[in-house]
Amino acid sequence: MHGQCLCGQVEFEIDGSRFKLYQCHCSLCRRQGGSMSNAATIVANNHFHWLGGAELISSWKNEGRFRSDFCSTCGCPVPNPLRNMPYFWIPAGLLEDSGKLEVVAHLCVASKASWDSVPLQGALYDELPNLSEFISLLHADNA
Repeated sequence: MHGQCLCGQVEFEIDGSRFKLYQCHCSLCRRQGGSMSNAATIVANNHFHWLGGAELISSWKNEGRFRSDFCSTCGCPVPNPLRNMPYFWIPAGLLEDSGKLEVVAHLCVASKASWDSVPLQGALYDELPNLSEFISLLHADNA
């Protein structure tokens, strides 16, 4: 599946055509995307490939574990390595939606915005779940 930033200069591809997504409702993710949540998926490094524009990526990291990579031209969030694990975090809004994207979990529901009134479906986590178990959920039954 192909993905790109807003201006199209940062492009990537991930192997596969069907992906499980999650939405994080924490304040950092709301600020990063300017919305009620941040929709994303996580893919193994060997299934992720830069096609162009990697040299345009800038990065910001807070004192904790939050990292935000973005296109230095258009400011759009772009994929980034997931901590010290062999995975990439992929913003769902960058993917060409072929109808095979499904939200299966919501994270940090306990800290969602007061104006976030969308009914939540799938697994609900009040806080961040165990990362290894969560990645297994995202990769279960992918075809």
